[in-house]
Amino acid sequence: MQNNPPSPLPTAPQTLWRRIVTRPWVLTFFVAVVVGLALLVGLAIGLIVVNENGHGDGAKASDPRIPRANLGYATYRGTLVGDRRDVAQYLGMRYARAPVGDLRFRKPLDPEVRQGREVKADAFGPACLGISAPYPNDAQDEDCLYANVWAPANATVESKLPVWLFIQGGGYTVNANANWNGIQVVQHSGNSIIFVSFNYRVGLWGFLASERVRADGDLNVGLLDQRLMMRWVRRHIAQFGGDPDHVVIHGASAGAGSVALHLLAHGGNATDPESGEKLFAGAVGESVFFPAQPFLDELEWQFDLVLQRTGCDDKNKEAIACLRGLSTEVLQAANFPAPFPGGPDMPIDLFFWTPCIDGELLRDLPYTLFEKGQFINVPVMMGGTTDEGTVFAVNAATQDEMVKFLQSNYPRLSEFNTSAILERYPQLDSLPNHNIWFPSTARAYGETTFICPGAHILNSYVRHLNSSKAWGYRYDVHDDDLIAAGLGVPHVFSSWAILGPESESGPMGGPRSYYTYNAGVVPIMMDYWISFVRTLDPSRTRYMDTPVWQSWGQADRRLLVQTGNVSIELMPDDQGDRCAFWGTLAPIMRQ
Repeated sequence: MQNNPPSPLPTAPQTLWRRIVTRPWVLTFFVAVVVGLALLVGLAIGLIVVNENGHGDGAKASDPRIPRANLGYATYRGTLVGDRRDVAQYLGMRYARAPVGDLRFRKPLDPEVRQGREVKADAFGPACLGISAPYPNDAQDEDCLYANVWAPANATVESKLPVWLFIQGGGYTVNANANWNGIQVVQHSGNSIIFVSFNYRVGLWGFLASERVRADGDLNVGLLDQRLMMRWVRRHIAQFGGDPDHVVIHGASAGAGSVALHLLAHGGNATDPESGEKLFAGAVGESVFFPAQPFLDELEWQFDLVLQRTGCDDKNKEAIACLRGLSTEVLQAANFPAPFPGGPDMPIDLFFWTPCIDGELLRDLPYTLFEKGQFINVPVMMGGTTDEGTVFAVNAATQDEMVKFLQSNYPRLSEFNTSAILERYPQLDSLPNHNIWFPSTARAYGETTFICPGAHILNSYVRHLNSSKAWGYRYDVHDDDLIAAGLGVPHVFSSWAILGPESESGPMGGPRSYYTYNAGVVPIMMDYWISFVRTLDPSRTRYMDTPVWQSWGQADRRLLVQTGNVSIELMPDDQGDRCAFWGTLAPIMRQ
């Protein structure tokens, strides 16, 4: 048995402590080390705020004046904006996992959990990659599924404010309104609503279609991004003060076309199959966009073209795996349009990748589903501008150029079809800065692609539901610069009035006329839209001395908005007849 030592030597920690407490300079050094370690730990657990890229800003996370939203997977820190600092703005929040690598060409997934980390939400995320855009660039990326929220600064989880979910346009080829903001509409509402916007995949990234994509991925992922965003709103909007049961979706252009497709989704099922919930309570289509939306088997050539452009057509390579293995730069280099088979051999600068009829989300052509009454029963507003086609139409000098333009966008139109079109669209009066057949080309394209689809949706609601909750409009507010350019009242010119001329981020804001002679139109349009968002009726809280917006009804009544005049008009008989004609061609045109 060994004897214990009478006086044990001090251990290493004991020795260190004696040196610290007996030597002041050592104590100072030790305190500095401890503080440094604490800061590092604080960074790890979120005491220092970081953005999506992990850069700290040194702000105090405990500051109660800073708006925050705890979404479970992350806590986002916003900023106070507006001239009264009364709007909480959250920019660039992830609503889905980055759709890269193995998630390319797949439906979006919920974001990964960033436990314990507070994330700055003070800058817009990159927009999704659009067609023909160079990569890399400062504005777009493949990792692009970000959302933005504007809410009253004093809103709480008990506020249950109506939610305005905006689906941006861009022809399914670009994110055209990625950095628009909702400050003006929230303030104009008296801080009584919440405005939400987001990005979704477009072009090749969002709408590449083939049975080979379906076999190892998902179709129409751009639309699936939108649906995940709606689920995100239902799940998280209460944290910003919103009511998940009162969400109005509003889209412009392709966003409006998307709204129409969500009305038809899964056979018009009001309950989302994935969440088991109703995703929205009302729908607004601003310049509803119906391009050719082909059946899946008609798009295999597009997929083969992408394989050829990327070198993935090698028979020894599995196609989807090869495409997923490419760098973003290489695949983006293949994201540009080409002439459609059967159409004129001319470049397509418009709408190459669009939603397809996949048999699941979209079970048939949109015109057909609305005709059959297979749509969700919610209050709707649909309409557009007087001259929807002018910014798209080719500057045709001859009938032949007009026909080629229409066939380049709707390649299944036959010579018999185009002869019937020319009968209904003879040569019109000339417009400044344009050739003689431009006005007819623009009117034909504007009516078939935008105006008549909106009218068809309204007619379907009246016919199948006898609905008094379907409203139409025509926006005919003139801008001197646009009139002089020969564009009339062009596509989505109404957007700056609906969202406010300050909604477009940047030094210029909206068109000059909205700050001068057209300024009076802005509160009128904003109040009709805000009224619909709040009450599902555009007239309930309309602007003073403006007319009650009568429903579409059997007479095709619509609101007419002009500078100095807001009234109710009937769709002219000749335009109604042309829309009925386009309805007969919709199956051929794949609308």
